[in-house]
Amino acid sequence: MLRKYSNSRSLSDNIKLGSLTAVSAGMVNIGSLLLFFSFSSNVTGHYAILASEIVKGNLYQIAVVFSWIFLFFFGSFLSNLIVIHFSKVNTYMAHALPLFIEITCLLYVGIYGDNFYQETLTETEYLLALMLFAMGLQNGLTASISNFTVKTTHLTGTTTDLGILFSMFTKKEYRTNNALRDKAKLLVSIASSYIFGGVIAGFTYVHLGFKMFYFISFLLLIIISYDMYKIRFRRFLIQRRKLKVNWINIKGQLSVQFRKEKEESITS
Repeated sequence: MLRKYSNSRSLSDNIKLGSLTAVSAGMVNIGSLLLFFSFSSNVTGHYAILASEIVKGNLYQIAVVFSWIFLFFFGSFLSNLIVIHFSKVNTYMAHALPLFIEITCLLYVGIYGDNFYQETLTETEYLLALMLFAMGLQNGLTASISNFTVKTTHLTGTTTDLGILFSMFTKKEYRTNNALRDKAKLLVSIASSYIFGGVIAGFTYVHLGFKMFYFISFLLLIIISYDMYKIRFRRFLIQRRKLKVNWINIKGQLSVQFRKEKEESITS
Protein backbone atom coordinates (compact mmCIF):
# COMPACT_ATOMS: atom_id res chain seq x y z
CA MET A 1 0.00 0.00 0.00
CA LEU A 2 2.82 2.42 0.82
CA ARG A 3 5.85 0.95 -0.96
CA LYS A 4 4.81 1.83 -4.50
CA TYR A 5 4.49 5.27 -6.04
CA SER A 6 2.36 6.90 -8.73
CA ASN A 7 1.84 4.85 -11.90
CA SER A 8 3.65 1.77 -10.54
CA ARG A 9 0.72 1.15 -8.18
CA SER A 10 -1.85 -1.53 -9.03
CA LEU A 11 -5.62 -1.31 -8.63
CA SER A 12 -5.33 -3.62 -5.62
CA ASP A 13 -2.78 -1.29 -3.96
CA ASN A 14 -5.08 1.70 -4.38
CA ILE A 15 -8.21 -0.13 -3.22
CA LYS A 16 -6.52 -1.37 -0.04
CA LEU A 17 -5.05 2.05 0.73
CA GLY A 18 -8.25 3.89 -0.19
CA SER A 19 -10.57 1.59 1.77
CA LEU A 20 -8.60 1.61 5.02
CA THR A 21 -7.92 5.34 5.02
CA ALA A 22 -11.55 6.05 4.07
CA VAL A 23 -12.74 4.06 7.09
CA SER A 24 -10.49 6.15 9.34
CA ALA A 25 -11.63 9.40 7.70
CA GLY A 26 -15.30 8.43 8.12
CA MET A 27 -14.73 7.66 11.78
CA VAL A 28 -12.84 10.91 12.39
CA ASN A 29 -15.51 12.99 10.66
CA ILE A 30 -18.45 11.46 12.50
CA GLY A 31 -16.48 11.47 15.74
CA SER A 32 -15.81 15.20 15.46
CA LEU A 33 -19.44 15.83 14.50
CA LEU A 34 -20.73 14.00 17.58
CA LEU A 35 -18.09 15.34 19.96
CA PHE A 36 -17.61 18.90 18.66
CA PHE A 37 -20.62 19.44 16.37
CA SER A 38 -18.30 20.20 13.46
CA PHE A 39 -16.86 18.33 10.48
CA SER A 40 -13.13 17.67 10.43
CA SER A 41 -12.31 15.56 7.36
CA ASN A 42 -13.03 18.28 4.78
CA VAL A 43 -13.05 22.06 4.52
CA THR A 44 -15.89 22.73 2.06
CA GLY A 45 -18.28 23.80 4.80
CA HIS A 46 -15.57 25.78 6.54
CA TYR A 47 -15.08 27.92 3.42
CA ALA A 48 -18.78 28.79 3.61
CA ILE A 49 -18.46 29.59 7.32
CA LEU A 50 -15.40 31.76 6.59
CA ALA A 51 -17.34 33.76 4.02
CA SER A 52 -20.22 34.14 6.47
CA GLU A 53 -17.93 35.37 9.26
CA ILE A 54 -16.26 37.83 6.89
CA VAL A 55 -19.68 39.30 6.10
CA LYS A 56 -20.46 39.55 9.83
CA GLY A 57 -17.07 41.13 10.51
CA ASN A 58 -16.30 38.73 13.37
CA LEU A 59 -12.51 38.93 13.35
CA TYR A 60 -11.89 36.22 15.95
CA GLN A 61 -14.05 33.66 14.15
CA ILE A 62 -12.49 34.65 10.82
CA ALA A 63 -9.05 33.90 12.28
CA VAL A 64 -10.20 30.56 13.77
CA VAL A 65 -11.89 29.25 10.62
CA PHE A 66 -9.07 30.48 8.39
CA SER A 67 -6.57 28.66 10.63
CA TRP A 68 -8.61 25.44 10.26
CA ILE A 69 -8.53 25.73 6.47
CA PHE A 70 -4.84 26.59 6.50
CA LEU A 71 -3.98 23.59 8.70
CA PHE A 72 -5.77 21.22 6.32
CA PHE A 73 -3.81 22.84 3.48
CA PHE A 74 -0.56 22.66 5.45
CA GLY A 75 -1.12 18.97 6.26
CA SER A 76 -1.48 18.20 2.55
CA PHE A 77 1.53 20.39 1.77
CA LEU A 78 3.68 18.66 4.39
CA SER A 79 2.71 15.16 3.21
CA ASN A 80 3.69 15.81 -0.38
CA LEU A 81 6.83 17.69 0.71
CA ILE A 82 7.98 14.59 2.62
CA VAL A 83 7.10 12.26 -0.25
CA ILE A 84 8.86 14.18 -3.03
CA HIS A 85 12.00 14.93 -1.02
CA PHE A 86 12.58 11.61 0.71
CA SER A 87 11.18 8.99 -1.70
CA LYS A 88 14.58 8.49 -3.35
CA VAL A 89 16.18 7.89 0.05
CA ASN A 90 13.58 5.41 1.37
CA THR A 91 10.23 5.20 -0.40
CA TYR A 92 8.47 3.27 2.35
CA MET A 93 9.57 5.62 5.16
CA ALA A 94 8.74 8.70 3.06
CA HIS A 95 5.20 7.36 2.59
CA ALA A 96 4.83 6.12 6.18
CA LEU A 97 6.06 9.27 7.96
CA PRO A 98 2.90 11.36 7.26
CA LEU A 99 0.83 8.53 8.73
CA PHE A 100 3.04 8.47 11.83
CA ILE A 101 2.44 12.21 12.26
CA GLU A 102 -1.31 11.71 11.72
CA ILE A 103 -1.39 8.94 14.34
CA THR A 104 0.42 11.22 16.80
CA CYS A 105 -2.18 13.96 16.25
CA LEU A 106 -5.15 11.62 16.66
CA LEU A 107 -3.67 9.97 19.74
CA TYR A 108 -3.20 13.41 21.29
CA VAL A 109 -6.86 14.24 20.60
CA GLY A 110 -7.94 10.94 22.15
CA ILE A 111 -5.72 11.23 25.24
CA TYR A 112 -6.52 14.90 25.86
CA GLY A 113 -10.22 14.43 25.28
CA ASP A 114 -10.37 11.35 27.47
CA ASN A 115 -8.49 12.86 30.41
CA PHE A 116 -8.42 16.67 30.32
CA TYR A 117 -11.22 17.98 28.09
CA GLN A 118 -13.45 20.51 29.90
CA GLU A 119 -15.72 21.17 26.89
CA THR A 120 -14.62 24.79 26.55
CA LEU A 121 -14.84 26.57 23.19
CA THR A 122 -11.08 27.18 23.07
CA GLU A 123 -10.28 23.50 23.65
CA THR A 124 -12.76 22.50 20.96
CA GLU A 125 -11.21 24.89 18.46
CA TYR A 126 -7.69 23.59 19.14
CA LEU A 127 -8.68 19.92 18.93
CA LEU A 128 -10.58 20.51 15.69
CA ALA A 129 -7.55 22.31 14.27
CA LEU A 130 -5.40 19.29 15.09
CA MET A 131 -7.88 16.88 13.48
CA LEU A 132 -8.09 18.99 10.32
CA PHE A 133 -4.29 18.99 10.11
CA ALA A 134 -4.31 15.19 10.48
CA MET A 135 -6.91 14.80 7.73
CA GLY A 136 -4.90 17.10 5.47
CA LEU A 137 -1.88 14.87 6.04
CA GLN A 138 -3.87 11.78 5.12
CA ASN A 139 -5.54 13.21 2.05
CA GLY A 140 -2.29 14.72 0.81
CA LEU A 141 -0.47 11.41 1.24
CA THR A 142 -3.02 9.22 -0.53
CA ALA A 143 -3.39 11.70 -3.39
CA SER A 144 0.35 12.19 -3.74
CA ILE A 145 1.45 8.55 -3.89
CA SER A 146 -1.48 7.46 -6.08
CA ASN A 147 -1.03 10.18 -8.72
CA PHE A 148 -4.19 11.96 -7.46
CA THR A 149 -6.28 8.80 -7.88
CA VAL A 150 -7.07 8.17 -4.19
CA LYS A 151 -8.65 10.89 -2.02
CA THR A 152 -10.41 9.63 1.06
CA THR A 153 -11.27 12.43 3.49
CA HIS A 154 -14.24 13.79 1.54
CA LEU A 155 -16.61 12.38 -1.07
CA THR A 156 -17.67 15.40 -3.16
CA GLY A 157 -15.32 14.59 -6.05
CA THR A 158 -15.89 10.86 -5.58
CA THR A 159 -19.67 11.23 -5.88
CA THR A 160 -19.27 13.49 -8.93
CA ASP A 161 -16.94 11.00 -10.64
CA LEU A 162 -19.28 8.10 -9.86
CA GLY A 163 -22.20 9.99 -11.38
CA ILE A 164 -20.17 10.60 -14.54
CA LEU A 165 -18.96 6.99 -14.72
CA PHE A 166 -22.40 5.45 -14.25
CA SER A 167 -23.81 7.70 -16.96
CA MET A 168 -21.00 6.50 -19.25
CA PHE A 169 -21.82 2.88 -18.41
CA THR A 170 -25.17 3.29 -20.14
CA LYS A 171 -23.18 2.75 -23.36
CA LYS A 172 -21.64 -0.66 -24.02
CA GLU A 173 -18.34 0.74 -25.29
CA TYR A 174 -17.68 2.29 -21.86
CA ARG A 175 -18.94 -0.72 -19.89
CA THR A 176 -16.25 -2.84 -21.54
CA ASN A 177 -13.49 -0.32 -20.84
CA ASN A 178 -11.31 -1.89 -18.13
CA ALA A 179 -9.77 1.42 -17.04
CA LEU A 180 -13.21 2.94 -16.37
CA ARG A 181 -14.41 -0.21 -14.63
CA ASP A 182 -11.34 -0.21 -12.38
CA LYS A 183 -11.87 3.44 -11.50
CA ALA A 184 -15.49 2.74 -10.61
CA LYS A 185 -14.44 -0.17 -8.36
CA LEU A 186 -11.96 2.08 -6.56
CA LEU A 187 -14.44 4.92 -6.03
CA VAL A 188 -17.21 2.58 -4.85
CA SER A 189 -14.83 0.94 -2.37
CA ILE A 190 -13.77 4.37 -1.01
CA ALA A 191 -17.35 5.62 -0.66
CA SER A 192 -18.52 2.37 0.97
CA SER A 193 -15.59 2.33 3.38
CA TYR A 194 -16.17 5.97 4.36
CA ILE A 195 -19.82 5.23 5.16
CA PHE A 196 -18.79 2.07 7.03
CA GLY A 197 -16.33 4.06 9.15
CA GLY A 198 -18.99 6.66 9.91
CA VAL A 199 -21.50 3.99 10.95
CA ILE A 200 -18.94 2.34 13.25
CA ALA A 201 -18.16 5.71 14.87
CA GLY A 202 -21.86 6.42 15.32
CA PHE A 203 -22.57 3.09 17.01
CA THR A 204 -19.47 3.10 19.23
CA TYR A 205 -19.55 6.80 20.19
CA VAL A 206 -21.71 6.23 23.30
CA HIS A 207 -19.40 3.53 24.65
CA LEU A 208 -16.02 4.79 23.46
CA GLY A 209 -16.22 8.57 23.30
CA PHE A 210 -12.71 9.92 22.70
CA LYS A 211 -11.35 6.36 22.89
CA MET A 212 -12.47 5.88 19.28
CA PHE A 213 -9.36 7.82 18.26
CA TYR A 214 -7.25 5.00 19.70
CA PHE A 215 -9.02 2.58 17.37
CA ILE A 216 -8.52 4.90 14.39
CA SER A 217 -4.81 5.17 15.20
CA PHE A 218 -4.61 1.38 15.41
CA LEU A 219 -6.24 1.12 11.99
CA LEU A 220 -3.64 3.46 10.49
CA LEU A 221 -0.92 1.47 12.23
CA ILE A 222 -2.17 -1.63 10.38
CA ILE A 223 -1.47 0.15 7.08
CA ILE A 224 2.09 0.92 8.17
CA SER A 225 2.68 -2.56 9.63
CA TYR A 226 1.28 -4.35 6.58
CA ASP A 227 3.84 -2.83 4.25
CA MET A 228 6.63 -3.29 6.80
CA TYR A 229 5.71 -6.99 7.00
CA LYS A 230 5.65 -7.24 3.20
CA ILE A 231 9.12 -5.66 2.97
CA ARG A 232 10.63 -7.95 5.60
CA PHE A 233 8.94 -11.04 4.17
CA ARG A 234 10.21 -10.16 0.70
CA ARG A 235 13.75 -9.72 2.07
CA PHE A 236 13.44 -13.08 3.84
CA LEU A 237 12.42 -14.80 0.58
CA ILE A 238 15.30 -13.15 -1.30
CA GLN A 239 17.82 -14.19 1.35
CA ARG A 240 16.40 -17.71 1.40
CA ARG A 241 16.63 -17.92 -2.38
CA LYS A 242 20.24 -16.73 -2.26
CA LEU A 243 21.10 -19.30 0.42
CA LYS A 244 19.44 -22.00 -1.65
CA VAL A 245 21.40 -21.00 -4.75
CA ASN A 246 24.64 -20.87 -2.75
CA TRP A 247 23.97 -24.30 -1.27
CA ILE A 248 23.26 -25.73 -4.73
CA ASN A 249 26.53 -24.23 -5.99
CA ILE A 250 28.48 -25.60 -3.03
CA LYS A 251 26.84 -28.99 -3.41
CA GLY A 252 27.70 -29.02 -7.10
CA GLN A 253 31.31 -28.09 -6.41
CA LEU A 254 31.62 -30.81 -3.77
CA SER A 255 30.11 -33.34 -6.15
CA VAL A 256 32.59 -32.40 -8.89
CA GLN A 257 35.49 -32.55 -6.44
CA PHE A 258 34.35 -35.95 -5.16
CA ARG A 259 34.14 -37.35 -8.69
CA LYS A 260 37.64 -36.07 -9.47
CA GLU A 261 39.03 -37.62 -6.32
CA LYS A 262 37.28 -40.89 -7.11
CA GLU A 263 38.64 -40.94 -10.67
CA GLU A 264 42.14 -40.17 -9.40
CA SER A 265 41.94 -43.00 -6.86
CA ILE A 266 40.81 -45.43 -9.58
CA THR A 267 43.56 -44.47 -12.01
CA SER A 268 46.19 -44.69 -9.29
